[in-house]
Amino acid sequence: MIRRLLILLWLYLPLCISAQINTDRVMSIARNALYFEDYVLSIQYFNQVIGSKPYLYEPYFFRGIAKANLEDFQGAEADCSKAIERNPFVPGCYQVRGYARVRQKNIDGAIEDYQKALEYDPENESLWNNLALCRIEKKDYAEAKKSIEKLIELSPREANAYLMRADVCMREKDTIQAEKDIEKAIEVDKYNGSVWSARAILRLQQSRFKEAETDLDQAIHLAVKNADNYINRALARYHQNNLRGAMSDYDLALQIDPNNFIGHYNRGLLRAYVGDDNRAIDDFNFVIRQEPDNMMAIFNRGLLLDKTGDLKGAIKDYSTVIDEYPNFLTGYHYRSVARKKIGDRKGAEADELVLLRAQIDRQNGVKKQTASNDKTRKKSDKNMENYGKIVVADNTDDTQRYKNEYRGRVQDKNVRVELQPMYALTYYEKSDEVRRTIHYYKYIDLLNHEALFTKPLILTNNEAALTQEQIDEHFKLIDDHTLALTKDERNAKLRFLRGLDFYLVQDFENAINDFTEAIRNDDAFMPAYFCRAHVRYKQLEYQKAEAKMEKTTNQLISPADVAVKNADYGLVKKDLDQVIKLAPDFAYAYYNRANLFSALGDYRAAIVDYNKVLELDANFADAYYNRGLTYIYLGNNKLGIADLSKAGELGLFSAYNVIKRFNMDKE
Repeated sequence: MIRRLLILLWLYLPLCISAQINTDRVMSIARNALYFEDYVLSIQYFNQVIGSKPYLYEPYFFRGIAKANLEDFQGAEADCSKAIERNPFVPGCYQVRGYARVRQKNIDGAIEDYQKALEYDPENESLWNNLALCRIEKKDYAEAKKSIEKLIELSPREANAYLMRADVCMREKDTIQAEKDIEKAIEVDKYNGSVWSARAILRLQQSRFKEAETDLDQAIHLAVKNADNYINRALARYHQNNLRGAMSDYDLALQIDPNNFIGHYNRGLLRAYVGDDNRAIDDFNFVIRQEPDNMMAIFNRGLLLDKTGDLKGAIKDYSTVIDEYPNFLTGYHYRSVARKKIGDRKGAEADELVLLRAQIDRQNGVKKQTASNDKTRKKSDKNMENYGKIVVADNTDDTQRYKNEYRGRVQDKNVRVELQPMYALTYYEKSDEVRRTIHYYKYIDLLNHEALFTKPLILTNNEAALTQEQIDEHFKLIDDHTLALTKDERNAKLRFLRGLDFYLVQDFENAINDFTEAIRNDDAFMPAYFCRAHVRYKQLEYQKAEAKMEKTTNQLISPADVAVKNADYGLVKKDLDQVIKLAPDFAYAYYNRANLFSALGDYRAAIVDYNKVLELDANFADAYYNRGLTYIYLGNNKLGIADLSKAGELGLFSAYNVIKRFNMDKE
């Protein structure tokens, strides 16, 4: 969650204008690495700045953000504390430290930090959001409502604020106001699956099961990969005696979340109800592997083993439960019957004696534990007489009902519909179990077979951050290539390789310089133009995000940032034009240029280039996706949805969620 949660917080701060240019350069590279989520690498750069100028607060603060993204919350807190010691007037430092404290269960400390940050930035929606959640955690509902009301005042179109207030109302048993707030959340953001889920959960508690199912249909329509929605719809269907439908939902939930406890337990019960005994045993086996001391699962497995003829296994399970619950008479009954079947008359008689004594006790007024009248039980319920009931999560009517999250920027919570990224030449790609496309171009393959290219180049728009070992390797390669260039300074390919190493360690300025030298030495070397265009575009991506934040912070910026701002889109296009001139069959250049046109709002030019991409490669899923969005931007939803459908067919499954959102506009 925190990956998008904190990554832009650095933009709240001006870059310190250092007397030493080298420190400025390292700091700028470190911020590049942080912005592009290369956290391990960014920490190394921030360490260098701290070593040189330990009195600056910025490197401690930014390093704290990097550590928080790596889930080193203790380290993040320590770094933010050091930043605050050096400059106690920066709200972002308190915000990140507050988040780190929340993740360490120090709620009081987090509240203190959020309140302090709000003194300096009283209109920060994220701070009010987080403060409200901390108040809810402390069960201080009156103060939580005040924070939520301030959040609603600042952002009246923020659906999550209404859901949060509904959550507080439910804790206070005010279902009428809770329903009003959920209705308002639906009104302001009907494309947010969580608003429909929230109303469904409320209706489940009100026993309005058909209406709950309808709401969950809509939630699933918008968020198909949310296992909780299927679990809840299964519950709604179970209460309507639709056992097959409920089992189908558990199947779907377990496809998304194979380790879901409730999914396996309840599916096991339903399979037992319909006579699918062996597969029910499989489900209870899974539950028992997760929770070896779950006596209800063990007893249910015992019943199924008994039914399928494994009497010794059944007796073993019954005995395990009876040892834990010696007053569980149902266990004695089933064990006595099983013992009779295998000829253990002595054991059966001992169990029957226990049952007889219990019967005498009841006649004498001794009460035994009985099952509740509800059709379901809480997961924490230890009444063994409820062994055959469907399980619901303990938080169904308590905490975390609407899954509110601590966050940095409210707008980052919205589901973003955006183009698939540009393609890069690199060595590393994130693994994707769904899409395993190999992007091939003959000239790149020929380069990979040259002795100079010891690591294979790949084309990808899903770049991976470097590990510590890879970072060390590329710093060493920079040194090796620098040494080699002293002997062969006009070697374009060697320049290109060092430029790529600089790019991978987020040193964009030196990367561009090397790509430029490579082109100067060999103006027909296409990869250098392609990589230079990509690096320049990433600089612009960095600059646009910064400019957006400057409008809200009105802070001064450093000369280094101004240099980034002056980067020219025309230079990116010029490089891509040259790539196309040198390699007219290189689809990735047309694709990147189309993305550039789209970023500039020239959608018709973008479509021309996407058309060319698909002429060269009819299975280019990202081009279908981006052309689909571009058609939609031009108002042609029919063509746009057709392209998105094709992208989904080719494995880009996020396209289906976009299709659903645009289809809802027609309803």
